[in-house]
Amino acid sequence: MKANVPGPEPRVLVLGGAGFIGRHAVAALLERGLRPIVGSRRPARAGARLPACAQDCPRREIHLERLLDAADWLPRLEDVDVVVNCVGILRQRGHETYDRVHHRGPAALAAACRERGVRLVHVSALGLSDDARSRFIRSKRAGERAIRASGANACIVRPSLLDAESGGYGASWLRRVARWPVHPLPAGAVGRIAALDVRDLGEALALLALRPGLRGPEGPGEFELGGREEFTLHEYVARLRALGNDAPARYLPVPDALVRLGSHACDLLHLTPFSFGHWELLQRDNRPCRDDLGLLLGRAPRQVGAAAGAVVPARLPRPGTAGALP
Repeated sequence: MKANVPGPEPRVLVLGGAGFIGRHAVAALLERGLRPIVGSRRPARAGARLPACAQDCPRREIHLERLLDAADWLPRLEDVDVVVNCVGILRQRGHETYDRVHHRGPAALAAACRERGVRLVHVSALGLSDDARSRFIRSKRAGERAIRASGANACIVRPSLLDAESGGYGASWLRRVARWPVHPLPAGAVGRIAALDVRDLGEALALLALRPGLRGPEGPGEFELGGREEFTLHEYVARLRALGNDAPARYLPVPDALVRLGSHACDLLHLTPFSFGHWELLQRDNRPCRDDLGLLLGRAPRQVGAAAGAVVPARLPRPGTAGALP
């Protein structure tokens, strides 16, 4: 259904538009009658990852890790009203470093958006503590600081863990682990997560892209997004297992020392989605201080671990609560 967009429809560039988050943002924009531009490092290959509805969307080759100065971005923003930045890396490869992809590239993009008058919706993450040792977390935090300092008409979106029935490296791995008869999970993963359906995140990003004002009086708007329920990692994997197996799995708590060593080994060998950054995040709560998802969607979020399209009935946040922008 086409949204009521005042004036000319905005031209939206979705960076990482063929990725896990980006393609859901692209699909949500298409549902609202827009024709977004798909920004990708390999636009010729993007079609295999995009939904059928997005095959006709224009594509643009963009290597965020190479665009480290505002001047690099300016010609790429000439025909753009809004940028939705969904780019992120789990591990570093060559020039795709945490600092370039999560910090310096977004900093240059935000400065260019300020100069061009382009709105910016930037996807970050929850749980970015200042005392984190992980370079993944520290680079994400630095990127947020740069966007705050840019003066751009921007907002920062921090989702919790993302769930999907298919697609997504981490989501697919967790569902695979859930099918095992034994769940070897970190004993120290005591933080609670508020997993949300990636389709809800895509819809929230599309709705933010349609807003003319993203910056509040004190800086960029900040939105923390989570699902309707909170779990420990053990509880969440058990919920996923219950989708296809009535028999509960055996929980095998793995000592913290082994988990830490395993996380470094996974980073070194690029094995599984588990990383040292994830290990740090799992030890503390990864849930919103305030949950803006229902307010943005105008409905309750989908239930994680339920059949496709299921929605949990719930009371929505009152208009005017934290996170709302005019």
